[in-house]
Amino acid sequence: MLRLTNLRVSPLDATGARQNFGSAKPLKAALPHRAAAAFQQIRILIAGDHPIIRDGLRVLLAMQPDFVVVGEAHHGAETLRRAVELRPDIVLLDCSMPKLSALEGMRVMSGAARPVRTIVLTAAIEKPDIVKLFQFGARGVVLKDSPIELVFKSIRKVHGGEVWVSRDTMADVVDALASSNDRERTEAPRDFGLTPREREILRLVVEADTNKGIAKTLLIGENTVKHHLTSIFNKTGASSRLELALFALHHRLIKETPRS
Repeated sequence: MLRLTNLRVSPLDATGARQNFGSAKPLKAALPHRAAAAFQQIRILIAGDHPIIRDGLRVLLAMQPDFVVVGEAHHGAETLRRAVELRPDIVLLDCSMPKLSALEGMRVMSGAARPVRTIVLTAAIEKPDIVKLFQFGARGVVLKDSPIELVFKSIRKVHGGEVWVSRDTMADVVDALASSNDRERTEAPRDFGLTPREREILRLVVEADTNKGIAKTLLIGENTVKHHLTSIFNKTGASSRLELALFALHHRLIKETPRS
């Protein structure tokens, strides 16, 4: 399984000449003309200080028909400049960037006239740092040992307006936010019209349980779980399970803290 941490794309071809990865044609060119005309690619800026990782990402992203890499940056200050010049839809941002921290860079980009959606790539992360990333404008966090397919999925989800964290990290996110809310929130919580059963299901969603797991815990069918989730999404206005979990913690809709 290909992961970010083992990308090893050589910049030299078989003859020893340097390859021009920037001219690699995306698969869009192979689509029929009519399909290509209606095809909208996601414009991506890669920001990281490791050339091998940037080269590998550029090649792999170019192989996806709905992605186009519009540029690269190798330090934080350059990332800000390139984001303004190239107007990407997504910035893939290495958390350990020189010259300007990833947190400060995200704060600036999220406050720009045309905000950029940022996905942070990180080797490891502590719970308090996860909260800071989202507070400073991150729309997704992907661990560097994740399969490359999860990077592709995160880009599509964030471009579609969702927030992305891997399932492995979600419990840490909601746990950290729950602790933060316990310290900072003082006003009385609202119930948003949720029934006791919907609150039970919401608690299990916050604990990163699956529909199958929820059904098993509550001794109900999966279709019943889906029906309740539809009602919960409608009442809260959330559009994904992560947004729902964050919403529940922000508004203190559950009494128990999530599992670690």
